[in-house]
Amino acid sequence: MYASTILPNRPLWPAGKTPRHTHSREMNPTRMNPTIMMKQCGGLVTGLKATFGMALVLALASAAEAGAFPPSETVLPATTRAWLSVADVAGLQETFDATQYGQLIKDPHMQPFVESVRAQMQSASKQRLGKLGLKIEDLEKIPGGEVALATIEPAPGTLATVLLVDTTGHAAETASIVTKIEQRLLERKATKLPAGEAASALTITAFQLPADPDDRSSRPSKVAFALLPDALVVGDDPGVVTQTVAQLQGGRKDSLATVPAFKAVMARCGNDISPHAAPIRWFIDPLGFAQAVQAANPPREKRKGPDYVAILARQGFDAVKGAGGVVLFDDGAREARHQSLIYAPPLEGKKPFAADRFKLAARMLQFPNVETIHPQAWVPRDVSSWVAMQWDIKNAFGSVESLVDDVVGEKGVFDDVIASLKEDPDGPQIDVEKELVACLGTRVSVISDYATPIDTDCDRLVIAIETTDEARVAATVAKSMGTDPDMQKVEYNGHQIWELIDRSSSIPKLEIETPGGAVAHADVEDESRGRRARMREGEEKLLPHSAVTVANGHLFIASHRDILERVLSTEISGETLQSASDYAFVSAEIARLFPQTTAFRSFGRSDESILPAYEMLRRGEMPKSKSLTGQLLNGLLGDGKEGSTRTQKLDGSTLPEFETIRKYFGTVGVGMESVPEGWYIAGVALPRAQAEPEIARLPVEPVGR
Repeated sequence: MYASTILPNRPLWPAGKTPRHTHSREMNPTRMNPTIMMKQCGGLVTGLKATFGMALVLALASAAEAGAFPPSETVLPATTRAWLSVADVAGLQETFDATQYGQLIKDPHMQPFVESVRAQMQSASKQRLGKLGLKIEDLEKIPGGEVALATIEPAPGTLATVLLVDTTGHAAETASIVTKIEQRLLERKATKLPAGEAASALTITAFQLPADPDDRSSRPSKVAFALLPDALVVGDDPGVVTQTVAQLQGGRKDSLATVPAFKAVMARCGNDISPHAAPIRWFIDPLGFAQAVQAANPPREKRKGPDYVAILARQGFDAVKGAGGVVLFDDGAREARHQSLIYAPPLEGKKPFAADRFKLAARMLQFPNVETIHPQAWVPRDVSSWVAMQWDIKNAFGSVESLVDDVVGEKGVFDDVIASLKEDPDGPQIDVEKELVACLGTRVSVISDYATPIDTDCDRLVIAIETTDEARVAATVAKSMGTDPDMQKVEYNGHQIWELIDRSSSIPKLEIETPGGAVAHADVEDESRGRRARMREGEEKLLPHSAVTVANGHLFIASHRDILERVLSTEISGETLQSASDYAFVSAEIARLFPQTTAFRSFGRSDESILPAYEMLRRGEMPKSKSLTGQLLNGLLGDGKEGSTRTQKLDGSTLPEFETIRKYFGTVGVGMESVPEGWYIAGVALPRAQAEPEIARLPVEPVGR
């Protein structure tokens, strides 16, 4: 287009011919007339200037569109263990605000709680951003392009956090934030390091922070930052910050973008995303991250029990090389959509989907695809959530031996337990593999709900495992439960339910003495106790009211008898989940994301799913919750001492009555497909307008309370 301003409107040489340099006057008439030659040369120079000027403008415009630095995945090293990136912060905020989640945050009823959370986060200087001298609101003011947060392992046993912000168009605001960072660090008794220790006197400023005297686990740390014309880099390792700044111009050859797991994740999850979308992108190397965190934060006191990170690595779970994906808000008719890939390619020489594509216990990760997965006729219409998964249970049973032995810390434990179940005269005398596992199918379903009134024991759960020989499984269960003095038999509508009556025990013997449960480590147990006693005694009381039955082609294990009775009555009433309109909406969306096959599907009503936890949070009683979620949180956030109750970390006293905000919660669904390189997962959140209009809650009066 620019050539037409300086060149004649005809070819300079015949089509298909290559120009030749010649001194022939016939071929170069400008040599015959100096005046003509000078005019054309002048025009050529003018044209070149115009063309160069236009090219420069386009180049600058392209650079501005691309950002102040290349995509962060090309800047950060291949040793990045976790990464989170938003390329368009303003766009993300706009799409989030357009959703019901954004409206929830802005609801006047929520403002006291939102302000309370902000205050709590500001005072929590131990958080990652706080350690860097930053606050979340700082990041709302300065981005002009991408914002990326990464955890890097610069050397074995060390971890570094680095934040990259494209500050294009926000120079004044960024300079102000940098001043505040320095002030905050100085308030925390930080000492400014000499320029030499900051690695670059021109761009890097670094501070040494003392250990927190009120935190025994705290250690001295550093913070470094670089203020560039259109970028801000902040981190807790001056060397990493310096290297990052050095790569901002053109990226690095050994970048995160070159990691096979990262490439596979982004290639799979980048499909079907509008160029106008503002996605959140993320990636993590799960085992690598866990190992680096463990090495970089050694406990001050030696901990007893198994090292689960090391066990997972030994047992072949290092086959999972990475996981990541994208999250989008306001995605058409959807409130949100997410797409993720767990990258676990088969070992060298193994075929995708083969039972032996991984080694040792990791072989249990076998989830075969099927054409359809829908709620069975016994799933009640009004449950909070439903999950169904295809799982090769027989293969899992055959693969779990080495894992159980490794967790217990003694080889042969698994075989001994299985043998004792069959041969011990005081035991159930069942052959677990032949009489139970061989009679199970490949479908595992879980439904969750709650009973009213809401309290610490209101959560309900049912696990259902498909059977291929219902009569034989029922006989095995009866044989096992009949020998357990803590179980009582209850008749309900022609079904036999085995209910746990002694709360000093954990869950039915059938559950705790088959592999996979939590067990005590051998080095902290009295060797005079039998192995079976050690395994049972070391378990937590996860299901203190559990009930078991075999019916409708499934082995049911329930947290409470009342929800099990609801399940057994549903098929008769016809009030099934599959007949609910909100389920139909979600199912149709998942079918669009997975038009062929899946190995996993789920459905959830967000309001009903979070209500019990919401009320516990409001009352400050979440640490007392007996739900699996509550016990998991206690295990993760507690002090680890038996019988102690952790202090609730988040103050929920300012939360409004749930009914005032229920309108913001819709439905959610997730699907998963086993693919040659691992497992592809995608899900959606739909608005309240597509929720079931009226759901009757049952039971009103819980059984046995």
